[in-house]
Amino acid sequence: MNQLILHLGSNQGLRHHQLLRARQLLRTRIGPEIRCSSCYETSAWGLEDQAPFLNIALLLDSPLSALEVLGVCQAIENEMGRQRSVHWGPRNIDIDIIAYNDAVIQTPRLTLPHPHLQNRRFVLVPLAEMLPNWQHPVLHKTASELLEECPDEGAVVRV
Repeated sequence: MNQLILHLGSNQGLRHHQLLRARQLLRTRIGPEIRCSSCYETSAWGLEDQAPFLNIALLLDSPLSALEVLGVCQAIENEMGRQRSVHWGPRNIDIDIIAYNDAVIQTPRLTLPHPHLQNRRFVLVPLAEMLPNWQHPVLHKTASELLEECPDEGAVVRV
């Protein structure tokens, strides 16, 4: 089995319901959920003039390859009505692969670990809560260390 870390976010519709529905679909299609962070409300990142997000981190076991996981995540986003009209824009669901085992992957479709995770407090807070000692395979720092060094000062509040 492969261990993967996912980050889920929603800032449209019934945000909490969107996250619960995505978790259910991920468990069914990717594999068992090992751990889930608390839920956090966060400021929008990138395109800041939009509603706040709810975010969680998940740890799952899966027999799927990293590219298969990406395909499933994108299929779930599409099934749930995700619109990709504005880069970093509002979305009812966003599912990002943060890490896949200790793999370092760089393809046209997928880069792992997620190339921006160390710069995003909204990713690092739930990750560091869930897996404080997870080690970034390229930067060789734990999730807690990355959070301490994160330049992002956006609000992240447990709800």
